[in-house]
Amino acid sequence: MTYCVGMCLRDGLVMISDSRTNAGIDNINSFRKLHIFEKPGEAVISLATSGNLSVTQSVVSMVTEGLLNPETGENETLLKAPSMFKAAQLVGRAMREVYRLDGESLEKHGGRFDAAVLIAGEVRDKRMRLFMIYSAGNFIESSSDTPFLQIGEHKYGKPILDRAITYDTDLNEALKIGLISMDSTMRSNLAVGLPIDCMILRRGTLRLELAHRIEAGDPYFEDLRSRWSEALRATHQAIPAPPYGRQGATIEQITPRSRTA
Repeated sequence: MTYCVGMCLRDGLVMISDSRTNAGIDNINSFRKLHIFEKPGEAVISLATSGNLSVTQSVVSMVTEGLLNPETGENETLLKAPSMFKAAQLVGRAMREVYRLDGESLEKHGGRFDAAVLIAGEVRDKRMRLFMIYSAGNFIESSSDTPFLQIGEHKYGKPILDRAITYDTDLNEALKIGLISMDSTMRSNLAVGLPIDCMILRRGTLRLELAHRIEAGDPYFEDLRSRWSEALRATHQAIPAPPYGRQGATIEQITPRSRTA
């Protein structure tokens, strides 16, 4: 399992991914899940992957080395894609091709063809976009109303993003909130863990503004974790205690009696 989040905002793109791979309680490893394809001035495309590692690594290899287009005879790679929509289609084709080659055998031997990919970026003269691609190769896109997408073990970090992320959120603020979301996920699920890879791409620049790996002991991330825990404790302690069950209160006083028509 893993946790990845992508945020496509007014000012640009933020992508964050952990790197833990869990094949059992005694087989935990780290593999990079955030892959960046950059041709400065022309295109910057990132892939974040979750699910069966053999499937996602095959998909990434296919879009890197190329897939033959039967209609044109051209070998199509991610950096040759003329738009982010075409790039998402290419990843979807790669997902279906991996299933064609390995899906039946994988399932026959008790495995699951379970994978998801976030693909985001910008191609010259085309708009920045963020897609989530499912195992079947189909995909959905983020919007100004829903500016972030998640894959993997997302439920622990989603409430933080729901409350704090909007389309107008500053990119560095979004990175901070995304890291808080990652920390909350790591605290609740051992299948998500360090190192964390993150990137920022500012809209229209076609050059990475940030590509960084957060390792264990990173001073900023340790401080963020500590401050967030302290802030949560201070906030819940400042909220008045519930009035329910106060001495002398009756059930009728606490919970209004239901009325029938």
